[in-house]
Amino acid sequence: MPAHAYEFIQLDVFTQTALAGNPLAIFPDSRGLNDAQMQALAREMNLSETTFILPRDAATEAREGKKVRIFTVETELPFAGHPTLGTALHLYASEFASNSKKSDEIILDLKAGKIPVCFTPDSENAGRDRVDGQVFGEMRQRDPEFGTSFSREEVARVIGIAVDEISSEWPIQPVSTGLTFTIVPFRIRQTLSDLKFSYAQASEFLKNSGANFFYFLCPERREGHLEARARMFFYGGEDPATGSAAGCAASWMVQHEVAKSDERVLICQGIECRRPSDMYVRATREGERVTNVCVGGYAVEILRGTVVL
Repeated sequence: MPAHAYEFIQLDVFTQTALAGNPLAIFPDSRGLNDAQMQALAREMNLSETTFILPRDAATEAREGKKVRIFTVETELPFAGHPTLGTALHLYASEFASNSKKSDEIILDLKAGKIPVCFTPDSENAGRDRVDGQVFGEMRQRDPEFGTSFSREEVARVIGIAVDEISSEWPIQPVSTGLTFTIVPFRIRQTLSDLKFSYAQASEFLKNSGANFFYFLCPERREGHLEARARMFFYGGEDPATGSAAGCAASWMVQHEVAKSDERVLICQGIECRRPSDMYVRATREGERVTNVCVGGYAVEILRGTVVL
């Protein structure tokens, strides 16, 4: 059987600085790869996620969007934040390289549905030929679904902290915009920064309760601006930036009036694992409904390579 070469690009997402943010591997043309090969390549890349673009004819892509599949080292995901944003920013830069008309919006056709990503270049030549940290991308996620709140005492015990370290002002609540995260509001930023936690210690609770993953969040309003520090741990360790969770956090903040409707909030994540990441989030409150959940940021290309199979 003849060998086939597959190119890949690696980006750092939710950063404008190389060697920060959350790494992502992208295979720009995955035609010919089967499910098992995609999963094996994701294991080989050994990053939290790897995406596989499956190009289709222009008419289909205009109607349905760009087909993309997302894999962790263990399984395929219906949706994830930094792979969606990073892949869309790569596609935006690729339009310059192919001399085609650049789009202000690209729609990704994911397992979870169609996700639109809009672009705002910092300059006329930003994002030309490669992802260069000069194009702001913003994805609109699905409208949130809010789950039943958990008790502070129960969650504090599972995390291994004193119950008064968790804010009593807001609920501990599962939220999904395609993937479920349970928002745990911390009272003090330093407590969050000092937290020693592993997914393994809470895995049984997370699976049995439907909590899925904890997203630890400490929102603070300073001089009229709302910022939040966040941390997220999964079976692979600590995640530098979790775009899917950031959308859930935006929904939760607007739902519980931590943030105002349509207020842009900066979520800083990855500080403790030395991969600082900036995610800009917002959501709209319409009566009792939260909609227009948006998560944005930048990305930087860090390397290119070829895999021969």
